[in-house]
Amino acid sequence: MLLLNHEVEVIIDKKRIKNIYFRINDEGNIYVTCPILTSNLTINRLLSKNVKSLERMYKSYLNKSNKKQKVMYLGKEMDYIEYKKVMINDGIIYGPSVDKINEYLEKHSLSLFEERMQLYINEFPNIPKFRLRIRKMKTRWGVNNFKSKTITLNTELIHYRYDCIDYVIIHELSHFYHKDHSRNFWNEVGKHFPRYKEIRKELRY
Repeated sequence: MLLLNHEVEVIIDKKRIKNIYFRINDEGNIYVTCPILTSNLTINRLLSKNVKSLERMYKSYLNKSNKKQKVMYLGKEMDYIEYKKVMINDGIIYGPSVDKINEYLEKHSLSLFEERMQLYINEFPNIPKFRLRIRKMKTRWGVNNFKSKTITLNTELIHYRYDCIDYVIIHELSHFYHKDHSRNFWNEVGKHFPRYKEIRKELRY
């Protein structure tokens, strides 16, 4: 269904109730709760009849959603100015939307991760030559693939502080010495990053 020029999904939940209720859920969908025997034709008619009310609810959802969105760069919330393309100038971030700016920061995170990697690489002698890559990951901040000799860092780390990035880098470098998460592994991590427990808890790593 089209609301305020947005295509909004309609989710129907039929229950043992007497009345029909509409709301916009946390995902921005139209959530319809109705009696079990309610036909889809009836639901569609009621949706069409209540477009203005639905648009008010959806506008409220969009306003709340926009307030939740932030441009976070290296652990700091950044002010941004709306502009047709994304760019950073004199410490100010320009872009068409928060999502587009965050996508840009993540896409261009590799060079900064490479700089942080260089700060610690000499602390790990005798490790093999490896390639550093970036990728958006849902459940991991970093991966050390021993077979391909590749360390992959989660692009979302660009939104976190330097010490969080550094911890993940040291974590993955330490895996060249210890492939598991044994006591020896954590001793290695702690040797290079004594505050690892604090950052690990923050990242829930």
